[in-house]
Amino acid sequence: MVFSSSSSSSGLPGFYLVLLFLVGTSIVSADFYNEFDITWGNGRGKILNGDLLTLSLDNSSGSGFESRNEYMFGKIDMQLKLVAGNSAGTVTAYYLSSKGSNWDEIDFEFLGNLSGDPYILHTNVFSQGKGNREQQFYLWFDPTADFHTYSILWNPKSIVFSVDGTPIREFKNAESIGVPFPKDQPMRIHSSLWNADDWATRGGLVKTDWSKAPFTASYRNFKADACVVSSGKSSCGGSDNPAWLSEELDNTKQERLRWAQKNYMIYNYCSDSKRFPQGFPPECKSA
Repeated sequence: MVFSSSSSSSGLPGFYLVLLFLVGTSIVSADFYNEFDITWGNGRGKILNGDLLTLSLDNSSGSGFESRNEYMFGKIDMQLKLVAGNSAGTVTAYYLSSKGSNWDEIDFEFLGNLSGDPYILHTNVFSQGKGNREQQFYLWFDPTADFHTYSILWNPKSIVFSVDGTPIREFKNAESIGVPFPKDQPMRIHSSLWNADDWATRGGLVKTDWSKAPFTASYRNFKADACVVSSGKSSCGGSDNPAWLSEELDNTKQERLRWAQKNYMIYNYCSDSKRFPQGFPPECKSA
């Protein structure tokens, strides 16, 4: 996901930078000043006291930030409070991404809506520049009323998207059947708040109401238990790797995943036969 400057659980109290090296992995519960840079927005992105970050959007520009660290696998949490009220046309994107034309990417995107209508949580996975693996969900709470934790578990076996500890999506490594999997390119954390009223709400039928601007999304309680890549070397390695590096969904989490998908999934590319009349992508068979 590439945006220009003109467009696009843990619940830890009291935020201080804590950088611990345990079994080869870096556990960061971070002061935003140390972990992130505001990358665009001309002052519309703000870090407040190190423990709160806000992004704003008006009719001139949105805003965004990225992590200073690059990661190669990790267990990453961020608490977000989304744009309240009439957020139609706005998109709050929170994702991991590498660089280059064959980039990898793991996406959370929150598509705004009219007051009283639910947000849509849009997820996608890109590997070697290929995406088109969308799954979309409603949430079982109001994501604008309070902070909620949105998590990514990324290891060589799978990518798991979770909301408040409940898995909503699992993208398994299917390299054995020829599906590229993000495992060779380190990625940074990015987030942006931007105007996408040409497609975000009801396919672009509902436009952004600029009289409600500025629109603001808030972030806190970032936590990364992850392999940090610096100068081409990972902080992980050796015989004592962290448990999450080989973690799979246990029976309880698989049951929660089924619950979320049965009750709240509203789109799954692996069920869209009109989109794939010649047959579903190969990873859908192992999903």
